[in-house]
Amino acid sequence: MLSRIAESLFWIGRYIERADGTARILDVHLQLLLEDPWIEEDTACRSLLSVMGVAVDPTVPVTRGDVLSILAVDRNQPAAIAYSLQSARENARRAREVVSTELWEVLNTTRARMPRRIPGDKVHEFFGWVRERSALAVGIVETGTSRDEAWSFFTLGRSIERADMTARLLATRSLTEASGPSWTTILRSVGAYEAYLRTYRGVPSARNAAEFLLLDRLFPRSILFSVSRAEQCLRELEPGTARVGVPDSAQRLLGQIRSELEYRPISDIIDDLPARMDDVQSATSAASEAVRQRYFPTNAAPVWVGENT
Repeated sequence: MLSRIAESLFWIGRYIERADGTARILDVHLQLLLEDPWIEEDTACRSLLSVMGVAVDPTVPVTRGDVLSILAVDRNQPAAIAYSLQSARENARRAREVVSTELWEVLNTTRARMPRRIPGDKVHEFFGWVRERSALAVGIVETGTSRDEAWSFFTLGRSIERADMTARLLATRSLTEASGPSWTTILRSVGAYEAYLRTYRGVPSARNAAEFLLLDRLFPRSILFSVSRAEQCLRELEPGTARVGVPDSAQRLLGQIRSELEYRPISDIIDDLPARMDDVQSATSAASEAVRQRYFPTNAAPVWVGENT
């Protein structure tokens, strides 16, 4: 496969997942600001922007409206939903010869319908729309694409981004521990609540909920599942023939963070959750760069702000 097409497919997967993950994180935390009058809005908004990799002027108060403007509808902000949806469509245009007509139409329509501003009473509805459009795009790929290199690059991008976004969601919980969203809210935001209840059969506790989102091998939004899926894609793209070690840098980086999560006691991870989630984000960023250097080295990576932190 041409490196140009492989790169576009990789980033289509990442940008679709980034839009979905950002919508989920914003929906949880902005709803919390409305429901809890005791939360300091400026502190909560700054923490959220920090986790998403956005720097703001420390002398200017930050409001819920500012967060929406920066992370939802700003077409020039790499961490924003609008930027991600626009970039997914642009990458699909560059790889038009392998992107299906259905996927192209979904991404094109989504970009065209992306609002410039969101009325206060339509915020939750907007995030639901983003999740639905992302799910539609992914569903088209999953049901209409041969399990070849095109699917592997798309899924590799999605898996790396999903691990990163779940880590960011858990990091926002840890940064606002006292007044942050409950574990029930966190689980609902990623569609994990019912799956969690079937697994643990009880009210979510910090240990069990974190364990489920970090280490569950069967739930597709857990960090362990996402990292393992990314490793599988890399093995399918270039089956290993080396007799010693793992020569592929991206696979090695993902394997290291997977092993770190699998074999470290869950109590140790929870006790230092922000640092552990920083490690996951650093590993996914480094793995993404290793993939770029291996498969499409001629172009600069279209990174977002959070990958440099």
